Amino acid sequence: MGAASHAALWPARSLLLPGRTTHGHHQIELACESCHGSPFGGREALQESCVRCHGAELKAANDTHPLSKFTDPRNADRLEKLDATLCVNCHVEHRPRMTGAMGVSLPRDFCFHCHADIAKDRPSHEGMAFTTCNGAGCHKFHDNRALYEDFLAKHLSDPPLKEKRVLPSRRSVEEKPVSVPDQPSSSAIARDWLETTHARAGVNCSGCHGKSDPKASCRECHAPETTGFLSGKHGMRIAAGLSPMQPSMARRAMRPEAAHRTLGCTSCHAAHRFDTASAAAEACVGCHRGPHIDAQEKSAHRAAGVACATCHLPRVEWRDEDAGTKRILVQHNQNETLEPAEKMIRPVCLHCHGLGFSIDALAGRRVGSIDMVRRRILNQERSSQ
Repeated sequence: MGAASHAALWPARSLLLPGRTTHGHHQIELACESCHGSPFGGREALQESCVRCHGAELKAANDTHPLSKFTDPRNADRLEKLDATLCVNCHVEHRPRMTGAMGVSLPRDFCFHCHADIAKDRPSHEGMAFTTCNGAGCHKFHDNRALYEDFLAKHLSDPPLKEKRVLPSRRSVEEKPVSVPDQPSSSAIARDWLETTHARAGVNCSGCHGKSDPKASCRECHAPETTGFLSGKHGMRIAAGLSPMQPSMARRAMRPEAAHRTLGCTSCHAAHRFDTASAAAEACVGCHRGPHIDAQEKSAHRAAGVACATCHLPRVEWRDEDAGTKRILVQHNQNETLEPAEKMIRPVCLHCHGLGFSIDALAGRRVGSIDMVRRRILNQERSSQ
């Protein structure tokens, strides 16, 4: 079946959906094969799809509950109570009434199955409800890179605002002689281009134009950024073979005037000028609206020049394994720092803020984990004297 015929079936597929999909997957719910690669594969086939999209992230997160933990014979008794060997045993799609944040479809006290005796080992946890484990800012089932005890102990003395606040610096490109295209009718376009990094790098008109797929032009020089874009909320529909995302398809409130704007590279990086400063802020508020946007515009972040992309599309170290090099690039997959919010701490918050302040700020309340670690260290020191 050709692509056109295949696309014609998408509206009809909505009639076959067994229920509303989660916030993370609703954009691609009509591309059924994204998850159901084999109609007769069962849960194992679904697992392959989960790992294909999320496996690299879990590996980078140093997953605290990997498959090996649940296939260990020593945990066989626990496995009978909570089978976490397959993603779909904890994350069930199309069941909105039983599915909560992060697509978790288990009861909120699921930690109880393996940690029922935690208060015996840690008196500091006496009286704490198991419904708070995964939602109080202290623990996360998969990603605890910014929350584990040794890391907290290392940052006990962090001030709320660090004296030295510096973001990773992107490596500048090698400047080359600039040749101005001989196109008098597009003089405004030429002027815009002359002010860009593209011009300084010697990327002329033919470097971008001439390919049937505009994204292929971008990918040729910006492969990691394109991969990130296609993995995130802005580009995941394109990666699934669907039409590009439009703000009208979002579940969150968007600006009505942007409803039918199609999202691609040039949606944020306006063609020819490619102004990264505008893409980091103005482009975001061109589509997004709501309390979060309003709060940012009145915040100390805004006054300090911190833009939307500073936190949601941060600069990260990227390694080219083939070339054996590394450089700083912008992560265009906002899922990397979106949910759970604590994922933002190490790649974003700690550039300017202390760990304790960051945890509290993201949780929206005082989280006692650092205080608990501090008390434990003091008690250990006293007992050793």
